[in-house]
Amino acid sequence: MRPAQAASASAVAPILLIEDEASVAAFVRSALERRGYAVTPTASAAEGLRMLESGEFCGVISDVRTPGGVSGADVHAWIGQHRPELLEHLIFITGDIANRATAALLESSGAPFVEKPFRVAQILSMVENTIGKPRKQHD
Repeated sequence: MRPAQAASASAVAPILLIEDEASVAAFVRSALERRGYAVTPTASAAEGLRMLESGEFCGVISDVRTPGGVSGADVHAWIGQHRPELLEHLIFITGDIANRATAALLESSGAPFVEKPFRVAQILSMVENTIGKPRKQHD
């Protein structure tokens, strides 16, 4: 699929949102739902991986650092092994861009990312370009 086709695709399944900060998760979920996306939130990457094992998602937005011993790097690696079709529909959120491990992950993965704090327009634009536009209600 060419990039122009990917950007025009409709996001039908929900977006998996992995974010442990309740205020950030609520902010992102609210913005996406107002735009017409379905969102399945989880506060840990470990739970996110369990959801990815059996659920259908059009994309994943994951914090790089989450509690519980499973990180955004682990999510990226798992998707690469088990759900490679989602790799190009993965977006990272980070508040720790100066951390060497975070910087290395962002560089090696090539995944788009937004740095906290970010504006609604930033995340919406990135989601539309990476995951696709939301499916219209009348489709």
